Amino acid sequence: MEKPGTLFGWAFGDAARADDPGYLDELRREALTNATQDAAKRGFKVLTGEESYAVLQAGETLVDVENAPDQLVVRCTVKLTGPGSDDVHAVGPMNG
Repeated sequence: MEKPGTLFGWAFGDAARADDPGYLDELRREALTNATQDAAKRGFKVLTGEESYAVLQAGETLVDVENAPDQLVVRCTVKLTGPGSDDVHAVGPMNG
């Protein structure tokens, strides 16, 4: 049985709105959509309900987000299925 691979999806937002009700949920949806679209382009499917998220803001992480638009980034990590998916791994800030 193949092991699932992983892939990142991204969304960029306005740091000033980070505390607005529902705003981070909107960015999480965008990041999941981004990951799902990237997976489809590579010929993989995403395991539903297995995603995880990280919210990155300038000064709060070791990741350099100084050049990100408005310095708020939501990263979604998804698990992949399909032939060859076990060879794709999200590592650091990149998809491999």
